[in-house]
Amino acid sequence: MNNNIENLTKRIIDLRDARDWKQFHNPKDVALSLVLEAGEVMEHFQWKNTEEMVKYVQTNKAEIGEELADVLFWVLLMSHDLEIDILDALDKKIVKNEKKYPIEKSKGNAKKWTELEKENNA
Repeated sequence: MNNNIENLTKRIIDLRDARDWKQFHNPKDVALSLVLEAGEVMEHFQWKNTEEMVKYVQTNKAEIGEELADVLFWVLLMSHDLEIDILDALDKKIVKNEKKYPIEKSKGNAKKWTELEKENNA
């Protein structure tokens, strides 16, 4: 695993364990926390058109970064607790997506892979 990811994960585990919070960190509650933090990322963009979002991001990067950091916190904690090598899982997912979304079918196209398959079989 990448040394930076290992160091961050260790800091997260140290923070949790020093406060005796592991007792609260079952997979369901950690997953809920991950979703809640992702929702907080979404709140930054809710009700804004493209122009408003561009302007908002320029002046609120630190706040958005904090919410993204919260999401990463829970991803790293959950992957640690479930003994999942998150970088390996990400690498495998990228390879899978490269196959599901070949460039010639998906470039500039926002369709889901299942829709691309239907078009290919039609």
